[in-house]
Amino acid sequence: MAEYTKDEALDWARENLRGQWTTLMTPFTPDDELDEEGLRGNIRHIRELGTQGGGCTWGMGEFWSLTREERMRVFDVVADEAGGDWPIGAHVTHTSYKEMLALADHAEEAGFDLLIAAAPYMVTKTEHQVVDYIKLLADHTPLAIMFYNSPQFGIVMSAEGLDRICQLPNVVGVKEASFNQELSIEAHLRLGRDAIISTPDEWILRKGKELGFEQQVMFANTSDWRFDRPGRNYYVQFIDRAMRGDLDLEFYDAHIAPVKQVSDKWWGRTVQKFGGALPVPLCKYWGELMGMAGGHVRAPHGNLTDDEKEELKADLEGVV
Repeated sequence: MAEYTKDEALDWARENLRGQWTTLMTPFTPDDELDEEGLRGNIRHIRELGTQGGGCTWGMGEFWSLTREERMRVFDVVADEAGGDWPIGAHVTHTSYKEMLALADHAEEAGFDLLIAAAPYMVTKTEHQVVDYIKLLADHTPLAIMFYNSPQFGIVMSAEGLDRICQLPNVVGVKEASFNQELSIEAHLRLGRDAIISTPDEWILRKGKELGFEQQVMFANTSDWRFDRPGRNYYVQFIDRAMRGDLDLEFYDAHIAPVKQVSDKWWGRTVQKFGGALPVPLCKYWGELMGMAGGHVRAPHGNLTDDEKEELKADLEGVV
């Protein structure tokens, strides 16, 4: 666990939230149990890519399908595998504030470096409610917090609302994943000097170069382990350099653009198929094709069909 006081959280984050951070899936066995060995293997695989840090039980980690005990067990496995020398974040969003605080306590005890939290996806229909809810967490924990702004949680905060959240002492920034490019740009321009703003897609890097702002961390996506292999980590290389101000678009076009085109095709297609839900089944099967543990997606989400899997596999041949 990082050693910093609540008042030092932003300074810690400015120094340590850098480069490519990953989003970990939660692999399941055929009999629908946590695949702990698979999760450990996935972390080792991702660390071999050079990824700077990782988060668990996020949207892609199917937190919504996990029991409290399972979420905490994932925390324990991730913390053990990180070994204190790979920064890690725990997603603690819950509809019950007591459950959120219990998850935060367990993450702190396990040795996590920071937390990520979003709106609790039920009765928080106003920005004021969301700010008050995140304040409950910020008042309770000494850990740094990144707020997750995403339509998956039922409300998308405005730049003004994000500003209010970032005024909380240990809220260090925002994962701005609203899929609203204008909002992402406004958040960077309005908040980027005083907080860490991260939009988890490469388009923001080109826009930042155009408008004069830089992003210090890609916090966090699945592109590292979907696009890269050990010994051929072009995406991680590109992001790490871009986060230091070296935006090499020729390198991107040569090594990343082809697989990104496949990703964009399947991402949009899978989101549409499931009515707007995150494309967890796509990423799980893609991970399997890269040699990682994945398994099925739990209900009520759905899995790719056998035909879709064969088509995706064919699309990826020669580009990863």
